[in-house]
Amino acid sequence: MPQITPKILAFDVFGTVVDWHGSIAAEMRLLYPQVDGDAFALAWREGYQPAMQRVRSGELGWTKIDDLHRLILDRILPRFGLGDLPENERRALNRVWHRLNPWPDVVEGLSRLKRRHIITTLSNGNIGLLTDMAKHGELPWDCVLSAEVFRAYKPDPQVYLGVAEVFDVAPAEVMMVAAHHEDLAAARDCGLLTAYIERPLEFGAARPKDVSPVAENTLHARDFNDLAGQLGTNAAPIGDSDD
Repeated sequence: MPQITPKILAFDVFGTVVDWHGSIAAEMRLLYPQVDGDAFALAWREGYQPAMQRVRSGELGWTKIDDLHRLILDRILPRFGLGDLPENERRALNRVWHRLNPWPDVVEGLSRLKRRHIITTLSNGNIGLLTDMAKHGELPWDCVLSAEVFRAYKPDPQVYLGVAEVFDVAPAEVMMVAAHHEDLAAARDCGLLTAYIERPLEFGAARPKDVSPVAENTLHARDFNDLAGQLGTNAAPIGDSDD
């Protein structure tokens, strides 16, 4: 099999890079122990696609993810007995998305991949959110790209083709890296290479994901270190030669 050498690795973030479910559930258990943190995290995330669809359909004008997260939060709080939560606590809780923790393999894996490739986010998250998240998790991005840049949410082709345009490369020189087959299918339709990352616990231990390979993906990896190995980046310390 010939060596696959994309110039740009573009990463989905929520679920692929960071453990949104575990991070939100842990924070809820700490701040509001009377609430089922696992159920709260799932309910918040379940509003994500419907909220973006309101933007895609034109029902809402362009609205960044921070604001969509807040709309969802305000709607679900009464369901969990938190309908009287004051404004300052709502604002602070909404920013939990800025401090989601990376999966254990992520920082090492990204550092390895960064040595041979440009690594960038390609997330529906807004730029401020993604930047805060990178600072919190010590994520070594070369660039932070967001749907906010293109004023369109994935799976709009503008987002996938936009990353190729930003770096002045052909779509086939970009590899989309994600833990979601629908994201990868949309990227593939735009001519990008695709790498699936197994995140079986994205929705928590009680709802394990099927992470079976899909033949259409260019690569299938257990985690970021496995991806680095498949792309020919060894585990030598940063700064050492791969050759």
